[in-house]
Amino acid sequence: MGSRRPNGEGTISQRKDGRWVCTLMIGYTAAGKRRFKSFYGKTQAEAKKKRNEFLRLMEAGMLVEKEYVFDEWADMWFDNHKDNISPTTQESYSYTLKILKDYFGRRKLKDIKAYDIEQLLKKLRRDGRSDSCLTQCRGMLYQIFNKAEANDLVLKNPVRFADKMRKGPKKRKESFTAEEVKVLMEQLPQNKIGWSIRLMLATGMRTQELLALEPRHIKEDGSRIVIEQALKRVKGSVDIGPPKSQDSFRTIPVPVSVRHCARFLAATDTMFIWEGKYKDKPCNPTHFADLYKKALTEIEGMRYLSPHCCRHTYVSQMQALGVDLATIQSIVGHADIDMTKHYLHVQESIRQAAIEKFSEAFMVEEDQMQNSSHLVLIKSS
Repeated sequence: MGSRRPNGEGTISQRKDGRWVCTLMIGYTAAGKRRFKSFYGKTQAEAKKKRNEFLRLMEAGMLVEKEYVFDEWADMWFDNHKDNISPTTQESYSYTLKILKDYFGRRKLKDIKAYDIEQLLKKLRRDGRSDSCLTQCRGMLYQIFNKAEANDLVLKNPVRFADKMRKGPKKRKESFTAEEVKVLMEQLPQNKIGWSIRLMLATGMRTQELLALEPRHIKEDGSRIVIEQALKRVKGSVDIGPPKSQDSFRTIPVPVSVRHCARFLAATDTMFIWEGKYKDKPCNPTHFADLYKKALTEIEGMRYLSPHCCRHTYVSQMQALGVDLATIQSIVGHADIDMTKHYLHVQESIRQAAIEKFSEAFMVEEDQMQNSSHLVLIKSS
């Protein structure tokens, strides 16, 4: 029968066949269960010698038993971790995990170094990912490799030694030109994402306000949208909370030419217009951003600007039309006029013909768009 040895030495016993076995706990599985390794010898001294050599190599950082590939270990980590987080946080984590798995794929964990972590973050920055996305990716990588290090799958956590990315420079707030708005109104798909982008361009609504909309917030004829809540992200979890400021509680007038978009969006039996993977939960903003990007990139020649740039576009176009700042402020829900001024970067190319071009942009083949949208709804029903 095995006897308990001092800490670090494990247990040693003699088998029925006469051989000696030394059993040592060497860590934990991704599920938190203890892992053991056995060393056999014809004599007690031989079994101990094998155990001691193993410990020497492990302490010297020269021994890694199993070679996991990144996506395999990342999935194991997530499966073990997800029971401790809410469903909405799981959804957020799954998008970040996909980014990491797409990049590292089947690479061996032990072959991923600090340099590789830095290269991933640089690529994400080049691809236009936000500082928030970079922070989430680095944080998840740290957790994944920390667990691998604790289980002796890597010698050390490479994220710990990777240089942190500086926050990107504050970009000049860009907006779509009047010509681009016209193209978007014409060529965006006649579906939920297309209708949503048109509404954002025509109302200046924030993305987090759009994703928090319920059908009850849209007037039956599509002429008004009530903003009384917004999407909030807290420690990776997506939830509903109050709008950004007291001035963000407002009723937005919807231009006649896009009211059909509001009506189509309201025609749903879900709690939220943009419902997520889970019933009665809002859509993850990362998923919305992916759909938004796909819709824009499918339009030939259209440059990609972030969803928030739709809001910038609305403010600058309204100012070009000669609308006073106080009115713009009340519509977009800025806390003060200084914030509204911060958004103003009127393009010289649209100053002279702003009124005509802006009107045309929102009046492009309205009847045709409504008929097309009606057909889409019939086909999908």
